[in-house]
Amino acid sequence: MTASRRLEVETNGLDVIDDAERRGRPRQLFWPWFGANVSVLGLSYGSFTLGFGISFWQALVAGLVGILFSFLLCGFVAIAGKRGSAPTMLLSRAAFGVRGNRLPSAISWLLTVGWETVLAALATLATATVFERLGWSGGTPTKVIALVVVAALTVVAGVLGFDAIMKLQTWITWITGVLTVVYVVLVAGDVHWAAVSALPSGSAQQWVGALVFLMTGFGLGWVNAAADYSRYLPRSASSRGVVGWTTFGASVAPVVLLVFGLLLAGSSPDLNKAIAADPIGALTSLLPLWFLVPFAIVAVLGLVGGAVLDIYSSGLALLSAGVRIPRPAAALVDGVIMILGTIYIVFFGGEFLGQFQGFLVTLGVPVAAWCGVMLADVLLRRRDYAEPDLFDPAGRYGDVRWFPIAVVAVCTVLGWGLVTNSSAAWLGWQGYLLGPVGGREGAWAYANLGVLVSLLIGFTGTLLLTRSAIRAQESIPA
Repeated sequence: MTASRRLEVETNGLDVIDDAERRGRPRQLFWPWFGANVSVLGLSYGSFTLGFGISFWQALVAGLVGILFSFLLCGFVAIAGKRGSAPTMLLSRAAFGVRGNRLPSAISWLLTVGWETVLAALATLATATVFERLGWSGGTPTKVIALVVVAALTVVAGVLGFDAIMKLQTWITWITGVLTVVYVVLVAGDVHWAAVSALPSGSAQQWVGALVFLMTGFGLGWVNAAADYSRYLPRSASSRGVVGWTTFGASVAPVVLLVFGLLLAGSSPDLNKAIAADPIGALTSLLPLWFLVPFAIVAVLGLVGGAVLDIYSSGLALLSAGVRIPRPAAALVDGVIMILGTIYIVFFGGEFLGQFQGFLVTLGVPVAAWCGVMLADVLLRRRDYAEPDLFDPAGRYGDVRWFPIAVVAVCTVLGWGLVTNSSAAWLGWQGYLLGPVGGREGAWAYANLGVLVSLLIGFTGTLLLTRSAIRAQESIPA
């Protein structure tokens, strides 16, 4: 994890990282996690959160709890990387079996490819908006050029692999951090506390809905990649340090940006509405012309920082799902899918926010279930992973472990029955279990309880009913 290593294409895919290659300290985890989450998209989450009809103070509490707790889950999953020297979705084989793990790996792949596509689309839209405000062409040619630049940065870093990502994320952290501070200073005068403090309070159900949305938009969007970077640390690295630096690095920027985003969106109903259509570009309406180009830089780099981590992890998830190609090729495949998805969102997708919320909540349910299983599995284990057995269906972790798979399946069925999203017509079938609490239009309809239910059942079911199986695994001599 040192900056002095020569930059070259990483050939490690699902390989176990040799102890000789494992170096660094937990504090170095700060850079990739901060760089991936310092995006000015965090400001737009202030508008998204107030959209649930809650007050500033309710939104603030939901933000603090949702961001910190969800990234704390990432920190605990990251311990598995230190123990096992392998990517997150390979270590998941210990819980689900070597081939049984293909199902959660496929879900993980969908989530990461979806996220990298969303981030690339936002970067493209933001660039076009900046060009329009400058009086330059902001139409289709500008969007195409922006898409090419964003895709090139993301795909090249994803193909090069770990060392390239660490170097890029360090630069992104410094550049975006400084320019974001400048942005905050420039638009601070647009905050009107009287308007913000006058926002009416919402119900408990609305607050829960905001909390779940923030959890799925932040930490739960990263749990399936949480061990991909800690696997390069020495086995002797502090577990507390791994948890602490992962959580701190990932959450510090989103918390600050969310708070300021709440203040901006609460001060201007017009800005609040505009963010739904163009979450990044709408923020330029507050800026002087001279800062538009620096803003475009900070917006694009911040979004690319998240997309780079996603494309790296999506490639690893694709391999873990059973696709037999080299890791760089997997990243390239995902890059092509990202580009096609971005083209759809930018040129044909319509309003952004409704589709985004639907995507987060729908995939958030099975990912939360997997996270609950994985957290309990990590908590129950007392020894490092027997790495050769992660590749052997006849080994201690087995071929298909049906109980964890059934847990994810049941949690998904229950969870999808307890979530809704009225802005995305293709999700109208969800919410089929909400009848006892008022149905799809009742008070709990938009609380998205299914995500919390999936996380809780996945964790408690695994914790209570797999202890003996894990002890049996760990009792087998190496």
